[in-house]
Amino acid sequence: MATADELRELIRTEGAAVATNTQAFNDGRYASVADLEDYEELKREARAIKEDAIERLPELLEQLTTAVEENGGTVYLADDAADANDYVRSVVADRNANRVVKSKSMTSEELEVNAALEGAGVDVVETDLGEWVLQVADEAPSHIVAPAIHKSRDAIAALFNERFDPDEPLETAEELTRFARETLGERIVDAEVGLTGANFIAAETGTMALVTSEGNARKSVAATDTQITVAGVEKVVPTVADLQSFVELIGRSGTGQDITSYVSLLTPPVETPVVDFEDDTTPISEFESDREFHLVLVDNGRTEMREDDHLRETLYCIRCSACSNSCANFQSVGGHAFGGETYSGGIATGWEAGIEGLDVAAEFNDLCTGCTRCVNACPVGIDIPWINTVVRDRINREKDAPADWLVDGLSPDEEDEGAPLQKRFFGNFETVAKLGSATAPVSNWLADTTVSRQFMARFLEIDPRRDLPAFERETLVDWFADRESTVADPERRAVLYPDLYTNHVQVDRGKAAVRVLEALGVDVVVPPVPSSGRAPLSQGMVATATDHAGRVTEALAPHIEDGRDIVVIEPSDYAMFQREYEKLLDGAAFAELAENSYEILEYVYGLLENGADASALAATEDGAVAYHSHCQQRTLGLEPYTVAVLEECGYDVATSDVECCGMAGSFGYKSEYYELSMDVGDRLREQFQTDGVREQPVVASGTSCLEQIDALLERQPRHPVELLIT
Repeated sequence: MATADELRELIRTEGAAVATNTQAFNDGRYASVADLEDYEELKREARAIKEDAIERLPELLEQLTTAVEENGGTVYLADDAADANDYVRSVVADRNANRVVKSKSMTSEELEVNAALEGAGVDVVETDLGEWVLQVADEAPSHIVAPAIHKSRDAIAALFNERFDPDEPLETAEELTRFARETLGERIVDAEVGLTGANFIAAETGTMALVTSEGNARKSVAATDTQITVAGVEKVVPTVADLQSFVELIGRSGTGQDITSYVSLLTPPVETPVVDFEDDTTPISEFESDREFHLVLVDNGRTEMREDDHLRETLYCIRCSACSNSCANFQSVGGHAFGGETYSGGIATGWEAGIEGLDVAAEFNDLCTGCTRCVNACPVGIDIPWINTVVRDRINREKDAPADWLVDGLSPDEEDEGAPLQKRFFGNFETVAKLGSATAPVSNWLADTTVSRQFMARFLEIDPRRDLPAFERETLVDWFADRESTVADPERRAVLYPDLYTNHVQVDRGKAAVRVLEALGVDVVVPPVPSSGRAPLSQGMVATATDHAGRVTEALAPHIEDGRDIVVIEPSDYAMFQREYEKLLDGAAFAELAENSYEILEYVYGLLENGADASALAATEDGAVAYHSHCQQRTLGLEPYTVAVLEECGYDVATSDVECCGMAGSFGYKSEYYELSMDVGDRLREQFQTDGVREQPVVASGTSCLEQIDALLERQPRHPVELLIT
């Protein structure tokens, strides 16, 4: 796991280049997919193809083998990296090749083909510009699609000038790319073997799709007489027609391009003549096309992933990098921290856990905060946060921690195999909050003492630079129990769910929500209900979260049967009801709660749309407000409701467009991640410090967002519903 010092160093040295490029890709994705007639339907088509392909994988592999062999090629199914490399070495040796030119291939990175060939005395040349830069620099990729994304133009110029000592120092992007093209062109001409990956392979014909930005894959194949393609078995799709959806999606999702610069559909061995570059007189058409083709299909743990109910979805991944580009943490540190042996970004946890093992996944798994912004970005709809959660749970259970037996005995959770102490503390925050409210204000004073902060820093690794939540002595449930409803003839009846933070910390927003709902004619009750389980789930404590989910539905079911709607203030808890509970509960229980629950401003919007009197809400004639929507709220498409309600009440709303504020529940409290959290938050701070926004009051929907904004700005933020009370 990267230490705080290592993360700080990556932010300093690579963060600016990574942030600039990933955010440009991410912005490009938003713009490009907006042009599609039905983006969501295209994603559903692509996912259905991948689901079908993985389900029928053994059958498709047989079909593909037959097709390639009928074309004149050879198929080798490699069990693991060593098996694949042995085969590749044997092909290169049989060809008596001295040089292999490669196009970009993450599978070859996974296999470490370069090292295997170089160990046999073969010169291996990367022909993808980014990969070549890293080969020259002797560095590892930091991004699935753009491997040298962490390097600036100046850094690449310094590298080339040092290593190649050109007659004139290289400086501009044009000079650098021209130098690379000329140098690589000379090396491709002298190569005997071209080694490529494959983005997709059609089982019916053996046709492969190669998607590149530079055309180097096509050149590597055409310029050599022997082609080796290495690809994971999950790259197989049934038909050539299936390629269309993926070609439409991969460029848009990865780099924000409507279509990638080069899309090559090859059915090898290709019939392009093999050119003798020393023969300047013979027409190209007169050279023979005597070629060899070897397709190396790699298992390397994928069969076991296919049988794993949770890791199976990883095999749907088309390696577009959308999950990296949309991830706020990745935008700050890149794949050298947020990645394993080969793969990086959110989906990397699934790949590394399946291929390398949990120990490798554990090195970076905690960098996924579960914000879910990658869920909408993924072109095949992989629930990446869930994969990260499940792997975190497995890591927790494999780790041995000091005094596990004592922690197990004292923790009121359902974990029996020892999550680390810090995770147990945050995962059991409901108990902490109950104790904090019961003893407030003494608990708040005690927690803020130097001794307590030192204790928490040492044993719980809570960063002392963070202000801790201040617990209210009177909880929202207690406050509501002492009052009478003000609605005599209600239009609707609702339960305001007393989420953990509204009930114990942000009590004022709960009171505001009750008053706003009552002003709009809603009969409200606030019964005691267990916390949603978001806190333990974020720590990978799935058994505990499941227990919470069961108790929440048991407490709320009678109210739903009584005709009440469930209204939720905290977006991350509402997201539990709409998304994660599907994984934790039986279908009927999940559906009943999901169908009858609403986020607070979504509910207010619905009331207004159905005739509620907007004049019952506080209004302004020329108000302006800066609004930051919670990440999970945006994933669920709820941000427009808040904006619409605020505009209905007369506000001119300036919205942030960062993917996450960086706090992400407990993440920003942890010592090792404090500075990363603040670096991510700095992007939000900059947006709210621009001209025209700097003086506006700030509202935010999530507890974490409120805490982070409070730390970033001098303006005290509030929940939007607090603007609506008269």
